[in-house]
Amino acid sequence: MTAGSHEIEVWRRLALYVLIFGLVGTLLELILLEHMEERLQWTPVILLSLGLAAGSATAIRPTRVVVMTLRTVVAAFVPAGAVGIYLHLQSNIEFELEIHPTVGGAEMLNEAFHGAMPALAPGTMIHFGLLGLLVCFRHPSLRKPVGSEASTQVATSET
Repeated sequence: MTAGSHEIEVWRRLALYVLIFGLVGTLLELILLEHMEERLQWTPVILLSLGLAAGSATAIRPTRVVVMTLRTVVAAFVPAGAVGIYLHLQSNIEFELEIHPTVGGAEMLNEAFHGAMPALAPGTMIHFGLLGLLVCFRHPSLRKPVGSEASTQVATSET
């Protein structure tokens, strides 16, 4: 291992710890806010729990399967966060239309972003997803074993 690759691994591990710390905090907050009243509200709770499990497993023993699992879970964070932003904004808009049915345009958007539902809070999922993908990017555990390419070439040339 070269000095440069050692530094990369130190930064990768630190990023993983930041990810795990953020997942714990956000999961606790959603539990304290009782963000589980409707079926869709369970989505971030489940994804964060899976991410926490996969992230912890990666910190303990980063095998190929474990890192691929983490990568898959955190990749799901990105669209989930986008859908969450949409749902929070939609909820705020519906609420504002009930109170002020004549409001529209920029004023409606302003009210939606300042509504009861924190409109951009689900963006945290996008942030965690991107951070998790960065942790998994070119992870050493995802490299093919040294002899695997030669054995694959031999197997294909024999057929």
